[in-house]
Amino acid sequence: MTYPNPEQIYPLTNYSRLCFLKNIVKNPNIIVGDFTYYDDFENPLNFEKNVLYHFDFIGDKLIIGKFCAIASNVKFIMNGANHPLNNFTTYPFAIFGNGWEDKMSVEATSKGDTIIGNDVWLGYNTMIMPGVKIGDGVIVATNSMVTKDIPAYHIVGGNPAQIIRKRFDDEIINFLLELKWWDWTLEKITKYIPVLCSNNIQELKKIVEE
Repeated sequence: MTYPNPEQIYPLTNYSRLCFLKNIVKNPNIIVGDFTYYDDFENPLNFEKNVLYHFDFIGDKLIIGKFCAIASNVKFIMNGANHPLNNFTTYPFAIFGNGWEDKMSVEATSKGDTIIGNDVWLGYNTMIMPGVKIGDGVIVATNSMVTKDIPAYHIVGGNPAQIIRKRFDDEIINFLLELKWWDWTLEKITKYIPVLCSNNIQELKKIVEE
């Protein structure tokens, strides 16, 4: 039984626009799961340029799960872009140091880590705002701006992104969330790709019963 090597940078022969993302990311605060790929019209090594306002002194993380599909020009706005909204001024004094770093709390503007689940599809030119949590199996339509959390297995689109519909009914969604097929061994995933690439829930349930 054979399957792609998740440690390869460019898994497609003679095609260098698509990479397995974890293998090109250098920032330790960007964490990416196996087989998640990024496809860039110019160069996939551009990915970290699209993670914006990601400053070390804030320490927030971008966490992306396994088997995600990330299209060209997807951007992640991180917490360094936030300014305090409830203060008399929004000016970010602390970032300039030289005695100002202790005068205001950087944490006050942080919305936490940005977390993308497993098996998520982020369409072309999507923008993800700071601290957003996107559930497993979500699809985000082209040109969307995601400003708030998205529950698992929903399709969203627009600016700001709104829920268009659920991908499945609640029973199937809960089953898939318990199944966590992305955590199976590669041998098991490879064996059952025909079922995973169908919508036959009965066949999928048979796998659990084996």
